[in-house]
Amino acid sequence: MHDDAVFSQLDFGPLEEFLHEDNVTDISYTNGGQVWLKTLDKGVYQVDRPDINNALMEKLAFQCANVMGKTFNMAHPMLDAESTELRMNFIHESIATNGIACVIRKTPAKIRLNREKLLDEKYVTEAIHELLMKCIEGRANIIVSGETGSGKTELVKYLASHIKENEKIITIEDTLELHLDRIFPHRDIVALKTNNIASYSDVLVACMRQNPIWILLSEVRSAEAVMAVRNSISSGHHILSTIHSDKASLIPMRMFALIESNIDVEQFVTTIHRYVQIGIYVKGYMSKELGRFQREILEVCEFYVDDDNKPQTNIIYKKTLTGEITMNNPTAHLRDYLGIGGVTLPEDIFSGATKPVLPAMNTTTQEIETL
Repeated sequence: MHDDAVFSQLDFGPLEEFLHEDNVTDISYTNGGQVWLKTLDKGVYQVDRPDINNALMEKLAFQCANVMGKTFNMAHPMLDAESTELRMNFIHESIATNGIACVIRKTPAKIRLNREKLLDEKYVTEAIHELLMKCIEGRANIIVSGETGSGKTELVKYLASHIKENEKIITIEDTLELHLDRIFPHRDIVALKTNNIASYSDVLVACMRQNPIWILLSEVRSAEAVMAVRNSISSGHHILSTIHSDKASLIPMRMFALIESNIDVEQFVTTIHRYVQIGIYVKGYMSKELGRFQREILEVCEFYVDDDNKPQTNIIYKKTLTGEITMNNPTAHLRDYLGIGGVTLPEDIFSGATKPVLPAMNTTTQEIETL
């Protein structure tokens, strides 16, 4: 259920100030009185708020259950609630033995990122930013990886905001976070939500009949979602999606690890390399150099299949947390793919920057052991 009217009836009390503060993305309540905030500039930190206590959180949970027609008690100890811009999850004290637990995640209908902000805050280099814009223009399939809270969805929203106005978009999510239909009300966008009646597979079938150019799938975290991605791209649609992985180069193997069937690993990985052009790894961390919480694209990979039908990975850009940078120009495979869409890349996207040469990496079944 997602209805703004539902949450407008709730009394958030002293939590209200955090809901109105744009910088705050998540509020966590645990351990009989601890309040932790996640913000865009400081990362995660604790605030001392005695007025936010078990009694307040229990009252909020019961209000939430009542307006949504749900039950929250020992027999129903977990409660999920969702509106267009908030997601709440409560765990009852009968399970959370140190007191009721709650997480509130804000999912505002706005694009938080822009080119100037990305470059100024060292989120991405100019060369990589321009490459990603060209990839969107040329309809490359892109999967963004990273840990929880690294900003994967925000990056997908930013990339999606550069899709041409006349290219139809369908979003498929299990929890609403993208809100592209609300951000761009004049655009040809269909927002679909999976639930216990309409699964990923069901929604994808309906989606195909709507003739989209782009399909934006929320996080790939199940076998069904992996197959939805594979079916989307192999049928000629273009995708933007996210996945949990701590390396862009491991995205195909991470996808394989989620599959619960006996599909041949080489065959599956080759399919992903054939149809997904770009993998991105974004990380959120406390930067000593900048003295603040930093989100940054640390790796951009190009996937392709070589003339011997072997899956290959070209690491276009990689930065370690110690600051070492590896750069390689895109191969002819990506240039040819984008060229079909009328998009031309400069011969040297790094404009003569010193580049240590890294050989293309042959993806093997052994990499699955690192997951």
